[in-house]
Amino acid sequence: MSAIKKIIGPRVPENMTAEDKKLFRVPTILFGIAAILLVISIFLPYWEMELQAPQYPKGLHITAYANRLTGDVAEIDGLNHYIGMSPLDEAAQFEKSVSVLAIAALSLLILAAIFVHTKWVVLLVLPTILMPFLFLADLQFWLWKFGTNLDPTAPLSSAIKPFVPSVLGSGLIAQFKTVAMPGTGLYLAIIASVLSIVGLYFHRKAYKPLVDDSQ
Repeated sequence: MSAIKKIIGPRVPENMTAEDKKLFRVPTILFGIAAILLVISIFLPYWEMELQAPQYPKGLHITAYANRLTGDVAEIDGLNHYIGMSPLDEAAQFEKSVSVLAIAALSLLILAAIFVHTKWVVLLVLPTILMPFLFLADLQFWLWKFGTNLDPTAPLSSAIKPFVPSVLGSGLIAQFKTVAMPGTGLYLAIIASVLSIVGLYFHRKAYKPLVDDSQ
């Protein structure tokens, strides 16, 4: 039981003034908002890409949610077939299968951080801080994997060299231009990450003196 108390840390003294207690509410509010934003992000696009070419005046669009792809996936897969690229839905199958539960778990970890008043709170908050960057890194990995592992037997395999589309910004693939940008869900995850960092600052400011006094 004492080990659990060492992790959870001291409680806020009841005899504090209302003004002093405000300091302890700040990390609670920040962590709470971060958790809510993560849950909302599940239902919103995390990444969007437009493929531009003369034969597609309106462009072709892909929208990536945490657990699925929508948009002109079939049309782009048809184009990719000729250069030997695998179908887009074959990418990140494991990540897509666990993403909703994983984001929900991050939200619960952030809420749990509200009740931990020691340095161990970092372990609960760190996954939320890193999540947007890990998402982009994983997405860039799959773009690299698909763009550099083209089927040499494809009809137009000799017309294009292996390539690595950029996860953000614009790029060129033969006569096609790609424009990739974060979706609303990813922006919310980034805001949650920033709020978590700020929450850790105020958490330390509020609780470290209590922890030091209890030792």
